[in-house]
Amino acid sequence: MTVPDPAPPAAPVIVIDGGHVATVDAAGTEHATGHVVLTGEWITAVGPGPAPAEVLAAADRVIDARGCLITPGLVNTHHHLYQWITRGQAVDSTLFGWLTTLYPVWGRLDEDAVRTAATGGLAWLVRTGCTTTTDHHYVFPHAGGDLLAAEIEAARRIGIRFHPTRGSMDLGRSRGGLPPDHVVEEIDAILAASQRAIETHHDPSPGSMLRIGLAPCSPFSVTGDLLRQSAVLAREHGVRLHTHLCETVDEEEYCQQHFGMSPVDHMASLDWLGPDVWLAHAVHLSDPAIAALAATGTSVAHCPTSNARLGAGIARTRDLRDAGVAVGLGVDGAASNESDSLWEEIHHAVLFARASGGPEALTVRDGLQMATMGGATVLGRQDEIGSLEVGKLGDVAVWRLDTLPHADVADPVAALVLGSQPPLEAVLVHGRPVVERDAVVGVDEEALAREVTAASRRLLAG
Repeated sequence: MTVPDPAPPAAPVIVIDGGHVATVDAAGTEHATGHVVLTGEWITAVGPGPAPAEVLAAADRVIDARGCLITPGLVNTHHHLYQWITRGQAVDSTLFGWLTTLYPVWGRLDEDAVRTAATGGLAWLVRTGCTTTTDHHYVFPHAGGDLLAAEIEAARRIGIRFHPTRGSMDLGRSRGGLPPDHVVEEIDAILAASQRAIETHHDPSPGSMLRIGLAPCSPFSVTGDLLRQSAVLAREHGVRLHTHLCETVDEEEYCQQHFGMSPVDHMASLDWLGPDVWLAHAVHLSDPAIAALAATGTSVAHCPTSNARLGAGIARTRDLRDAGVAVGLGVDGAASNESDSLWEEIHHAVLFARASGGPEALTVRDGLQMATMGGATVLGRQDEIGSLEVGKLGDVAVWRLDTLPHADVADPVAALVLGSQPPLEAVLVHGRPVVERDAVVGVDEEALAREVTAASRRLLAG
């Protein structure tokens, strides 16, 4: 007699009930009182009013969201997690001065340092409502070990959806680049490591928690050959491309001096514009440059706090969006944005845009859109994350707005975007809680802080 296989266990059902729901769908649908139902990792219902009684009765868990705003989880489109243990350095420097100060320190990174830094940075990111993050790791000391695997391990521990990129630098100071020679790699080694990273870690399947990209660092730290060959490799494997571009006036001058053209024209000449490319910063863009990004489907990671911290300027976010360029938000490296808060990027993106472009430059809902659907589009995940819709993944943030700082703000989205950061009742990734009542699930934050402090002291001591 054949014994049938046992039936798989039923997926757990979580109901988030009674809050103001901002779906961030294409129509901007909101429910003043609404509910969201997750079955396993998927959203299976979103609607107005309380959840139906039969749904509540069958739920494995009900999150009481009365007094809360329910949003999609936030999506971070640019970061350098290793920098979490080098914060507070060169605090009054420009980008180039800051980099030359820190390159020698980063040249001493190893697996343990990166694992600790990434765990600290990711733990805090989820505490700011982030459910998906990329990372741009481009410093690989020769004796450092497998630094990419170390941060992937940290992401699994925290439970965040992760899009790390295998970054690279092959243009040292002796050849006209900015980084010292001891922190750059040979191009053949970079390409081999990039291919290994894709083959070992990249998961293109629906609902994936881990996807890899390739990310040569910047026009002043990589050769044209590396950019061109990385693009070919990425497209052979169907992964995305990322780099820094147009962050500072210094970079514009560097490109004109070395290539005789603007940064955007330089990247276009290397086949580095397209719907599989996203650019960090994009502060100093001409009208033709914005048109080129729009025409090619190239996306932008806007990093307002880091750009302000380094005095780089304010990106033309309104003009980019009006041109049809997908814009997401990024916290950037924790050594150029010590707060490491994705919520803060929404706040600053809206305020800085209005400071330079007037009160209608960005609405509060524009800010939320950039942090959710904008970021999802930048990473190519717009069909799976970024909004609260049936059939999308269960990445959700539940913000408490009934405490003293927010209780009397008439518009819940304005309370989130313009007020101080609200406490988080819950953050769920893939239908699983990663934050409960403003604490990271399964993480001793005090112990982690001690680990981070020790790792920072070791690294800075040399």
